Parts: sequence; C-alpha cells; structure tokens
Amino acid sequence: METALSATAFERADFSHPVFGPVRPHLQRLARTPGWPDCDRLNALAAIPPRTARGHPLRFVPPALDGAHYELRIHDSGQVCTRPQNWHDLFNALAWLAFPRTKAALNARHAARLPAEGGQRSRLRDLLTIFDEGGAIVLCADPALEALVRAHDWRALFWQRRASLQSSFRVVVAGHAVLEQALDPWPGITCKAVFVPTPADRLAQPAAALIGHADGAAAQWIEALDEAATPACLQPLPVFGLPGWHPGTASEAFYEDTRYFRPFRRPAGRRKAVKLQRESAGQPLSST
Repeated sequence: METALSATAFERADFSHPVFGPVRPHLQRLARTPGWPDCDRLNALAAIPPRTARGHPLRFVPPALDGAHYELRIHDSGQVCTRPQNWHDLFNALAWLAFPRTKAALNARHAARLPAEGGQRSRLRDLLTIFDEGGAIVLCADPALEALVRAHDWRALFWQRRASLQSSFRVVVAGHAVLEQALDPWPGITCKAVFVPTPADRLAQPAAALIGHADGAAAQWIEALDEAATPACLQPLPVFGLPGWHPGTASEAFYEDTRYFRPFRRPAGRRKAVKLQRESAGQPLSST
C-alpha cells in the first residue's frame, strides 16, 4: 500500500480509530496546516528531537541517491529518508516520535548486525523488521488473557473475556505498516506482539504515560534479544478483534471466521524460539 498521494489525502483521512492513539497528538498538530506534511513540518513536531542510539538528533530528510543503507544512515547521522506524500513513510516518522526508544533500539540492532551479514539478511533482522512494521506492545495485568492469546483462543479472549480486556489489557500499536493498513480497516489486520506485565492500576494512567511505559519496555526487550532470535519470538494478534475496533466485534459469530481468527498451529522451530527468549536476561516482558 505504498503509493504517492495527493496532498488532500491527508486532509480527508479519518484518524479517529483507537489504533491511531499513540500518534494522534502528532496527527492533530499536522492537521492544523493544509496539505501533506513535509519533512520540515515533521521535524517541527518535536521540540527536542528523538536521538539515535549513538546520540544523533533525528531529522526527517528527502530520499537520498548516494546508495547509503537506510538503517546505517539513520545510525550514523540521524537522517531518516522520508518520501513525500507517502503514508508508509509518514507513519514511520510518527512512530519515531511516539516510540523514540523502541525505534532507536531497532535501528541500533540493525546497524550492529548488518556488517556481519555479507548481504544475506539474518533471522534476527527479519524479527526486527517485522516488529518495526507490524509490532504491538500489549500491556497486560492478567496472565490468563495472555495465555488465551498464546492459545489463539480468540472467541474466549475477545468475546467471553471482553470485560477483562477493558480492565486488564491495553494494545499499543507501534508498527507503522499496521497504521497504514488501518486507514482502510479490515478484520485480517494482524500485529506481532510482545507482552508487558503491567499492574491493573497502572493501566488506568493517562495514555501518554502508558505509551511511554510501553516504549521503554519494548526498547529493553529489543536490546536484550539473543543474536539467534527469530520472528517466532513474536506473538500474532488480530488486533481488529478488540471490542469496538471493527463493527463485527458486536457479534460472537465474527470470531468464528478462521480466515482472520486462525487456530493455533505450532510452527517449526517454535520451541527453540521460546527457549531463546526465556534465556534473555533482564527482560520485563514476554512475547510467547
């Protein structure tokens, strides 16, 4: 869904859906000026710009033609190449502003791994990319709800336990590709999630505090990932099954559609991925 658009496409877009919560304050500021947000407007959103792991202030810049690797350019200079009138790149920029520690940690792991790959992308970088594009951070106060996600028991999670979801479960979408897809929401949009055990009273905090907590926890998890980690460390979560996130969630029958709410199938190598993740020291969250 990476297409060049007219400037009015931004003005016409509806960002009221809960999925846009983490980036909505920035979208609201951008909406005060007509036209598509350019790099200058994006750079003006943060009084203090986010910084890379190396301490470089972040700057959104037009695409470069010098052949430098996208991730290495960010790591070495803080420059994030951002295509004009492109939803994917716009949401990537907003993700940097909403989740600066997570994005910096992802970039640092990419930059550290790239020189050793010899042109063949590692499974660790696959994991990093999948989370960057489609990640969600789940703040969860009830281990039983996390267990239902692991078991892919979607009907029990989203229908039978929906009252518990309201009090004990918050999904913070950080993946910029998911935000792009959510412009035209459909039930099959699925995130790859990590779980942050979070006390119920903390879930009642203002949204900004929850997003900051999620950002810090996800960054710590990324920094602690084993070099042999794979995408199997991430848990699929069909986020548009959350009550109110799609009109179909008003009906129990909605969750019987296995095209979107797929039953559990243990993939090859899952046991090894689980073991690697549990052996990572000091992680404040789980993803399996």
